[in-house]
Amino acid sequence: MRFLVVGAGALGGYFGGRLLQAGRDVTFLVRPARAALLREHGLRIKSVKGDAHIPNPPTVSAQELSPAFDVIVLGCKAYDLDSAMESIAPAVGPDTAILPLLNGMKHLDRLAERFGRDHVLGGLCLISAALDADGTVRHYNDRHTLAYGEQDGASSERVRRIEAQFAEVNFTARASTQIVQEMWEKWLFIATAAGTNCLMRGAIGDIVQAGGVELTMSLLDECVAVARANGHDPRPQALESPRTLLTSPTSTVTASMLKDIERGAPTEAEHVFGDLLQRAGTALPERSLLRLVYLHLKVYEARRLREAAAAH
Repeated sequence: MRFLVVGAGALGGYFGGRLLQAGRDVTFLVRPARAALLREHGLRIKSVKGDAHIPNPPTVSAQELSPAFDVIVLGCKAYDLDSAMESIAPAVGPDTAILPLLNGMKHLDRLAERFGRDHVLGGLCLISAALDADGTVRHYNDRHTLAYGEQDGASSERVRRIEAQFAEVNFTARASTQIVQEMWEKWLFIATAAGTNCLMRGAIGDIVQAGGVELTMSLLDECVAVARANGHDPRPQALESPRTLLTSPTSTVTASMLKDIERGAPTEAEHVFGDLLQRAGTALPERSLLRLVYLHLKVYEARRLREAAAAH
């Protein structure tokens, strides 16, 4: 199978790099500056699961694409989804599968509108990784999981082919017949962690030590209520790990959304929180923590745009 990995940043660089290590046919869709950096220094991964250096990994520009790929792995931020869809359009052939790794659910509808639902798999990843200033992919914990599957839960031929390609690769890969349910369950955790991190401007442990566990659990309960109202009541085992992680007084973990705020970058507020609120219906009271988090992030974005305009 031929894989096109969109970008060679934290997610694309890690999972695409591990596939290349295992001898799979992988090409990175990258901008010229990143392509030049990869030609000069190669793709470097620093990880407790094993470092890697792949000299001059295969790259392609958007202008050079053709529908010659079996799977397109899409790991961009939600605010880059429009430009990513434009970029990959020439590569989507009649049998191409798109495997998105974004948080939330809205992107599934957007991708289906553009390319047709049959092209779009469900997918998620569990990993803490970032790109260093020199372009090195740095993996921060021991989790590097990728789950994927047909949105309708079918065990299809293309999923079985992808499963064979992911075998014996240095990350945990799992085909799922409940991928949409799993995506909802991850969404609840991401929204709770990012919401409390951004609202309180601290790591999980900071919030716990300041006495904020009740606030965190209340936000999680609201997110669960929205999922339940949409027919995706989280399974008990899916809530055990988030509750443990979100109440750890020693945790230094912060959501990537807080990191985005701290460096003055755009956020995924609409995709993670706005979409949850759109789907809430009557599941939430008029005054809710979820609405407060969303308002907080929209105020940040309004200020960011105002200050950027003033600077010019």
